[in-house]
Amino acid sequence: MPRVKYKDSDVALMARMMRAEAEGEGKQGMLYVGNVIVNRAYANCLDFRDLRTIPQVIYQVQGGNYSFEAVQKGNLFYNRARSVEKRLAKKNLDYWRQHPAKYALWYFNPGGQCPSTWYGQPFTGQYKNHCYYEPQAGTCASVY
Repeated sequence: MPRVKYKDSDVALMARMMRAEAEGEGKQGMLYVGNVIVNRAYANCLDFRDLRTIPQVIYQVQGGNYSFEAVQKGNLFYNRARSVEKRLAKKNLDYWRQHPAKYALWYFNPGGQCPSTWYGQPFTGQYKNHCYYEPQAGTCASVY
Protein backbone atom coordinates (compact mmCIF):
# COMPACT_ATOMS: atom_id res chain seq x y z
CA MET A 1 0.00 0.00 0.00
CA PRO A 2 1.46 3.40 -0.93
CA ARG A 3 2.40 5.92 1.74
CA VAL A 4 -0.07 8.42 0.22
CA LYS A 5 -2.74 8.00 -2.45
CA TYR A 6 -1.64 9.16 -5.88
CA LYS A 7 -2.47 9.25 -9.59
CA ASP A 8 -0.12 9.10 -12.58
CA SER A 9 -0.30 12.89 -12.85
CA ASP A 10 0.92 13.14 -9.23
CA VAL A 11 3.93 10.95 -10.06
CA ALA A 12 4.84 13.24 -12.95
CA LEU A 13 4.35 16.41 -10.88
CA MET A 14 6.46 15.08 -8.03
CA ALA A 15 9.13 13.88 -10.47
CA ARG A 16 9.37 17.38 -11.94
CA MET A 17 9.82 18.88 -8.48
CA MET A 18 12.43 16.33 -7.46
CA ARG A 19 14.46 17.07 -10.59
CA ALA A 20 14.08 20.84 -10.26
CA GLU A 21 15.17 20.85 -6.62
CA ALA A 22 17.95 18.25 -6.66
CA GLU A 23 19.07 17.25 -10.15
CA GLY A 24 22.66 18.21 -9.31
CA GLU A 25 22.59 15.80 -6.37
CA GLY A 26 21.80 12.72 -8.44
CA LYS A 27 19.19 10.05 -7.85
CA GLN A 28 19.87 9.85 -4.12
CA GLY A 29 19.40 13.60 -3.67
CA MET A 30 16.18 13.50 -5.66
CA LEU A 31 14.90 10.65 -3.48
CA TYR A 32 15.55 12.72 -0.35
CA VAL A 33 13.59 15.65 -1.77
CA GLY A 34 10.80 13.24 -2.74
CA ASN A 35 10.78 11.92 0.80
CA VAL A 36 10.09 15.42 2.15
CA ILE A 37 7.24 15.88 -0.35
CA VAL A 38 5.59 12.61 0.71
CA ASN A 39 6.17 13.37 4.40
CA ARG A 40 4.35 16.68 4.00
CA ALA A 41 1.37 14.93 2.39
CA TYR A 42 1.34 12.32 5.15
CA ALA A 43 1.92 14.52 8.22
CA ASN A 44 -1.18 16.41 9.24
CA CYS A 45 0.57 18.91 11.48
CA LEU A 46 2.41 22.23 11.78
CA ASP A 47 2.58 24.07 8.43
CA PHE A 48 1.22 21.03 6.62
CA ARG A 49 -2.30 20.62 8.04
CA ASP A 50 -4.90 19.50 5.55
CA LEU A 51 -2.38 18.82 2.77
CA ARG A 52 -3.40 15.37 1.58
CA THR A 53 -2.40 15.33 -2.08
CA ILE A 54 0.84 15.81 -3.98
CA PRO A 55 -0.48 18.89 -5.86
CA GLN A 56 -1.54 20.47 -2.55
CA VAL A 57 1.99 19.97 -1.21
CA ILE A 58 3.77 21.16 -4.37
CA TYR A 59 1.63 24.28 -4.81
CA GLN A 60 1.31 25.22 -1.14
CA VAL A 61 1.72 28.95 -0.53
CA GLN A 62 3.20 30.19 2.75
CA GLY A 63 3.83 33.83 3.52
CA GLY A 64 2.88 34.83 -0.02
CA ASN A 65 5.38 32.48 -1.68
CA TYR A 66 5.28 28.91 -2.86
CA SER A 67 6.83 26.51 -0.36
CA PHE A 68 9.08 25.11 -3.08
CA GLU A 69 11.25 27.71 -4.74
CA ALA A 70 11.26 25.84 -8.05
CA VAL A 71 7.54 26.56 -8.60
CA GLN A 72 8.19 30.29 -8.43
CA LYS A 73 11.39 30.42 -10.42
CA GLY A 74 10.12 28.19 -13.23
CA ASN A 75 13.46 26.54 -13.86
CA LEU A 76 13.46 22.80 -14.49
CA PHE A 77 10.11 22.39 -12.76
CA TYR A 78 8.26 23.37 -15.92
CA ASN A 79 10.02 20.77 -18.10
CA ARG A 80 8.39 17.41 -18.74
CA ALA A 81 9.29 14.68 -16.26
CA ARG A 82 11.69 12.03 -17.54
CA SER A 83 11.14 8.33 -16.92
CA VAL A 84 14.04 8.09 -14.45
CA GLU A 85 12.52 10.78 -12.20
CA LYS A 86 9.09 9.18 -12.48
CA ARG A 87 10.51 5.87 -11.26
CA LEU A 88 12.14 7.66 -8.30
CA ALA A 89 8.91 9.51 -7.45
CA LYS A 90 6.91 6.29 -7.56
CA LYS A 91 9.48 4.66 -5.29
CA ASN A 92 9.02 7.51 -2.77
CA LEU A 93 5.26 7.34 -2.96
CA ASP A 94 5.15 3.59 -2.52
CA TYR A 95 7.67 2.92 0.23
CA TRP A 96 11.08 4.62 0.19
CA ARG A 97 12.27 6.48 3.32
CA GLN A 98 15.85 6.96 4.40
CA HIS A 99 17.97 9.10 6.72
CA PRO A 100 18.54 12.09 6.72
CA ALA A 101 15.11 12.76 5.17
CA LYS A 102 13.23 9.81 6.70
CA TYR A 103 11.09 12.08 8.93
CA ALA A 104 12.10 15.44 7.44
CA LEU A 105 9.52 18.06 6.57
CA TRP A 106 12.01 20.72 5.49
CA TYR A 107 15.23 21.07 3.56
CA PHE A 108 17.23 23.92 2.19
CA ASN A 109 20.56 24.72 0.59
CA PRO A 110 22.40 27.19 2.83
CA GLY A 111 25.36 27.63 0.51
CA GLY A 112 27.59 26.61 3.42
CA GLN A 113 27.46 24.69 6.66
CA CYS A 114 24.07 23.47 7.90
CA PRO A 115 22.75 25.23 11.01
CA SER A 116 21.88 22.95 13.95
CA THR A 117 18.26 24.17 13.79
CA TRP A 118 16.16 25.84 11.14
CA TYR A 119 13.17 27.84 12.35
CA GLY A 120 13.46 25.88 15.60
CA GLN A 121 13.43 22.46 13.93
CA PRO A 122 16.35 20.05 14.56
CA PHE A 123 18.91 19.20 11.89
CA THR A 124 18.88 15.53 10.91
CA GLY A 125 21.64 15.44 8.34
CA GLN A 126 23.02 16.69 5.08
CA TYR A 127 23.28 15.23 1.61
CA LYS A 128 25.56 17.17 -0.70
CA ASN A 129 24.18 20.75 -0.64
CA HIS A 130 20.86 20.16 1.14
CA CYS A 131 20.30 20.22 4.89
CA TYR A 132 17.32 18.24 6.26
CA TYR A 133 15.18 19.06 9.29
CA GLU A 134 12.47 17.09 11.07
CA PRO A 135 9.87 18.37 13.52
CA GLN A 136 10.78 18.82 17.17
CA ALA A 137 9.87 15.84 19.31
CA GLY A 138 6.21 15.82 20.23
CA THR A 139 5.09 18.39 17.65
CA CYS A 140 4.20 16.12 14.75
CA ALA A 141 3.75 12.49 15.75
CA SER A 142 2.06 11.61 12.45
CA VAL A 143 5.28 11.97 10.46
CA TYR A 144 6.98 9.29 12.54
